[in-house]
Amino acid sequence: MAKRPQLTGRAAILAVVVCAIAMSLAYPVREYISLRRSISELRAEKARVEAEKQSLLARDRQSDDPNWIKKTAKERLHYCGPGEKCYVVMEPEQGKQQTAVKQQAAVPPWYETLWESVEAADKGTGRRAVTGKESVGQ
Repeated sequence: MAKRPQLTGRAAILAVVVCAIAMSLAYPVREYISLRRSISELRAEKARVEAEKQSLLARDRQSDDPNWIKKTAKERLHYCGPGEKCYVVMEPEQGKQQTAVKQQAAVPPWYETLWESVEAADKGTGRRAVTGKESVGQ
């Protein structure tokens, strides 16, 4: 008796049809998953924007309160009401001290740095010329 072949013509056609269906469904499934991810990201962003909107609305309602307006004017703008005595305590010359500290040493021109390094190499001292970056660290 002759053995029947393992793969018949019908089985080969069935395999090709199944592969074709799988390949034709791959792209739509991928798009579906991508769109679901996009929808979830948009929902999260919507929730964030809604929370921000609620906080802004609460702040707007707060600004309608005349007591809040007076308190804010006193704190931020140093306003005084009629009959009140207001004092502002200022630090003594703090701004001038900070600017003196922040000034850096003047950086010598590039040709002076080059000449100093040439002289150091000529004398054999091996000392490098000081550049602006190194003088700041010292």
